[in-house]
Amino acid sequence: MNNSARIDQIIATHAGREGPLLPILHDVQKEFGCVDAEAEAQIAHGLNLSRAEVHGVVSFYHDFTAAADPRAVVQICRAEACKARGVEALIGAAEAAAGGRVRISTVYCLGLCSVGPNARVGSDLHARLDEAALVKLVQSA
Repeated sequence: MNNSARIDQIIATHAGREGPLLPILHDVQKEFGCVDAEAEAQIAHGLNLSRAEVHGVVSFYHDFTAAADPRAVVQICRAEACKARGVEALIGAAEAAAGGRVRISTVYCLGLCSVGPNARVGSDLHARLDEAALVKLVQSA
């Protein structure tokens, strides 16, 4: 099955629901590792939206990327609560542990403000991180 046919399947899966755009974008991102311009155009056509409307959503949310990146991703929260709990002091060690193998991505709030610093790998959340725990998380990603 080619990418276009698979995207059509994803659109059809969500066609009957209210507000299908975000679930479709998440499924396309998960399936192909990105939501590129061709996928944006196909989704726009399938939902009777303009490509600009779809691109606006894709470019607004940090979860969507225009090109696939084969590296594992560790998202580190750098919002105010995690900053107050010392996340900035951990970033250098995380980046050093990542090297070129893991992509460190900044996010602003993973919803665990009372137990920060925290990070996410895939759909798994990790809280109360210190330098050793974050380095271990990055190395295992």
